[in-house]
Amino acid sequence: MIPALTALAEMAGIGIATAFVVFLRVGAAMAMLPAFGEQSVPVRVRLGLAVVFTLIVAPSAGPMPALDGPGGVVGLPLATEVAIGLALGATIRLFVVVLQMAGSMAAQTMSLAQIFGGQTGADPLPAFGHIMVMAGLALAVAMNLHVKLAAFLIGSYQMLPAGQFPDPADFAAWGVDRIGKAFALGFALAIPFVITSLIYNLTLGVINRAMPQLMVAFIGAPAITLAGLALLAVSLPFVLGVWLSTMDAFLADPAGAPR
Repeated sequence: MIPALTALAEMAGIGIATAFVVFLRVGAAMAMLPAFGEQSVPVRVRLGLAVVFTLIVAPSAGPMPALDGPGGVVGLPLATEVAIGLALGATIRLFVVVLQMAGSMAAQTMSLAQIFGGQTGADPLPAFGHIMVMAGLALAVAMNLHVKLAAFLIGSYQMLPAGQFPDPADFAAWGVDRIGKAFALGFALAIPFVITSLIYNLTLGVINRAMPQLMVAFIGAPAITLAGLALLAVSLPFVLGVWLSTMDAFLADPAGAPR
């Protein structure tokens, strides 16, 4: 009886230690994940979500070599797990930044950044940006974002094993590549508004050359405002579709997601 209880206690200790190590990576990533890591979500809710994701990821995280030694958890570089979790969360967080960039560019090109925008430090995004971010997060959650994030965190242990800090050069190159792709995607999502603004300004220039006495800015301002709102209503479903498919491709293959 006693040997069986001793073996059971040892197994429980290893399981708890493994869950703790997994929690370090998952908890760090949870602080930056879209939807689940938003500042508007209470801290207790985020902590509960981190615990739930830990319970999901831990059984599939794979072996923890550092836990088999006499040092136990103390021998595991815990800071490495936190750093990896923050890096993974930051790369996914870039997709929210993409929507913010696209919304800001769209509002600026449509001359709506000052009209509908929040210019305070607590609300720096124009209304276009808020609409894109909130709609994108709602769409992602409706399309089972929690399941995709759980699979992403489980797969991260194959790409970045526990307790082994990745090669700094490769890690930096991967991060720079993700940032570059984020900027490219943000501009691509805002390209309908950029093209519309270009056509609008060229048209105003031609009219101004033909009729110098006409105040074309006062005539064109309502037109560009209406065009911007109409273009947002028409293009937002397609923009969010491209954004969601790109994020899904990254979550499925973080090392080689297409541009």
